[in-house]
Amino acid sequence: LSLQQDVIAGFLYAILILLVFHPIVDLIDNFNLTYKYAPLIIITFEMTAVEKVEEQLAGLRIARRCVPSEEPAYLLDIDTSTAAQPGSSRFVAVSCSNKSIRVYDRETLHFLREYSGHPGILSGVRFAHVCDSVVFSACSEGTVKCWDVRSATQKPVQVFSGYPSNVFISFDVSCSDLIVCAGTEKVDKDTFLVFWDARGITDCASTTKEPLGVYSESHNDDITKICFHPIQPNLVVSGSTDGLVNVFDINKDNEDDALISTCNSDSSVSSLGWSGEDYKQVYCMTHDEGFCWWDMAQLDTEEPITLLHVLDVRESVCSENHGLHYLVGGLYHEKAGKLFLIGGTSTGNIHLISCSTDGLSLVGTLCGGHSATVRSFCWSPTDESLLTGGEDAQLLLWKPGAVERSLTKKASLKVSSSVQKRVRVHNTSLKSRKK
Repeated sequence: LSLQQDVIAGFLYAILILLVFHPIVDLIDNFNLTYKYAPLIIITFEMTAVEKVEEQLAGLRIARRCVPSEEPAYLLDIDTSTAAQPGSSRFVAVSCSNKSIRVYDRETLHFLREYSGHPGILSGVRFAHVCDSVVFSACSEGTVKCWDVRSATQKPVQVFSGYPSNVFISFDVSCSDLIVCAGTEKVDKDTFLVFWDARGITDCASTTKEPLGVYSESHNDDITKICFHPIQPNLVVSGSTDGLVNVFDINKDNEDDALISTCNSDSSVSSLGWSGEDYKQVYCMTHDEGFCWWDMAQLDTEEPITLLHVLDVRESVCSENHGLHYLVGGLYHEKAGKLFLIGGTSTGNIHLISCSTDGLSLVGTLCGGHSATVRSFCWSPTDESLLTGGEDAQLLLWKPGAVERSLTKKASLKVSSSVQKRVRVHNTSLKSRKK
């Protein structure tokens, strides 16, 4: 009886929707087909939405500033957790040049705990997508470790070990939390993408997992960046100092079949990511401040896949009062359907740059926060806020129109670091194998 009632209710609900919304849909269709200025009006609405987002980005102001650590260090990478439930607390994890991971409360930036004693240089931090308290870190001594930030213990809940010669300098976790992938430095002419099964990380405390396998043929130099697709867990993109940006479908049986596309940036890759509707675009930045942008949706067409290629963004984007010295990375704003780049100056100013197929344009500059080079950032689409970290050892939270509540005064805290920026001569011997 209950099933019959549900079917009847669903049928009546469908009729109600047709009666109410069908006339509105007809009106919209007639407007689009008959009114000659309809396309212009639609474009105007879209432009207004983009302009509003650009105004919000330019209007970012410091909301919080963390209390400086007793041991200042460069803040090299930042990631935030996803709240398990609405209203629950979120975490911020920061990898530092002193080989430690620091964890903060997302809203207050209050320091919570630190994981130290890593034997090598850290190459980033990533929170799990499902379990908000689990954070991963990769280390140059050849391991990826998993930590539970709710626990005060210094012991990782899981260790993913590489092969003896592996030196990890990049890594990422798939959006399903099923696969971990790390990229290595070139050792004895070999460079690898190493994969692990990440299932059951909280059920087997302190155990060590061996790799599922490796990709070894697609790059011939250091793999500097890895980024899984935001919504398709089988897709991953990698970038290298060989200049190549490779897109893989890891569901395929072997590396050759898995390689969907190879794009050439013509320089050493420093950062990369996904953008566009359904994240079908790939972008990258290079160590000499170049920018490349490709559309993977055009792979099976006759259309060119390159949307934009800028050899030196510093020459393309200039501010009246401040130059652009470097790029940090990119962020795709889903609401605006727009890709933005984050760059800055050696004195700590942050430039926000809008990307289009026509070129790059400066949206705004965030001043008064950092006093040295900005090394990392993390964008939060839920509250449209920005976290930034730099060589002045400061962690800042920026929000639209915010007023800073912290009493901590900004100071020039530029510190020495054992971590040096990797810049390699581009190797042109390996050409793009696919469109």
